[in-house]
Amino acid sequence: MTSSRSLKELNVSDAPDLRIVALDLDGTLLDSQKRLSDVNRAALAAAAAKGALIVPTTGRFFGMMPPAVRDLPFVRYAITINGAQVYDRVTESAIVREEIPLAVAQEVMALLDGYDVIYDCYRNNWGWMAEAFKAKAADYATDAHYLKMIQDFRRPVPELKAHLAATAAEGDVQKIMLFTRRDAPDAATRPIAEAIAARFPQLKVTSSTRNNLEINLASAHKGQALARFAEHLGLTLANCISFGDGANDLTMVEAAGTGVAMANACPAVLAAANYVTGSNDADGVATALRHFGLA
Repeated sequence: MTSSRSLKELNVSDAPDLRIVALDLDGTLLDSQKRLSDVNRAALAAAAAKGALIVPTTGRFFGMMPPAVRDLPFVRYAITINGAQVYDRVTESAIVREEIPLAVAQEVMALLDGYDVIYDCYRNNWGWMAEAFKAKAADYATDAHYLKMIQDFRRPVPELKAHLAATAAEGDVQKIMLFTRRDAPDAATRPIAEAIAARFPQLKVTSSTRNNLEINLASAHKGQALARFAEHLGLTLANCISFGDGANDLTMVEAAGTGVAMANACPAVLAAANYVTGSNDADGVATALRHFGLA
């Protein structure tokens, strides 16, 4: 991938045939208050009217996406759970599934029990969490936004590993997510990530906020999901433009033929992107879509 440069340095005539617009949500499409601006919404609608597929790409499961995005009339597909699933809302089915085997998920959770964290998992497009963890989530969730997600989208069970064992017939685990304490130093997640990587090479650890880790199957990432989705439609990554800001967006920004970093993106995403647009609070998505002739 070429080094990052400003959108102003691109000649629109050089732009490829972009058919898929893959968009991270938090820190990218949504502003800092988790809102979809009228400007960005209008730009997405314009791109859809020109035939582009608007594909939200998120660490959440489909039903957990903000209604302002999930219910857009032109959104049919979504890459969810960091790439563990590509969901088709029309057929209510998964085009792609990449899940952590149940036994491996239980081993990861046993390892996490040795750290001062709370953790949960996604399974069958819903969140599950031990009652004791949910009760003290305010001491761990980074802000009110994450706390509300835990409160609204985590079904409490007495003990998570035991619940998974008792309901083994319901299948494998889509993602495990953890938070260290809110007052813990930023580096508190590092030894946990290193321990997981050393013991479970088949897994991939990413992060969406400073005291959070998200654990997926190594093949379940946004870049791989985007590639498989494009192939499913008879397209290639050259037909994809992706937008991101966080570490869990890196593979998608690297994989797409045109990878766009938000001005507020982390250093790794800024370095990997082809182009850098405005921040999520400055309607950077709309700016880029207009620049590439999609809006």
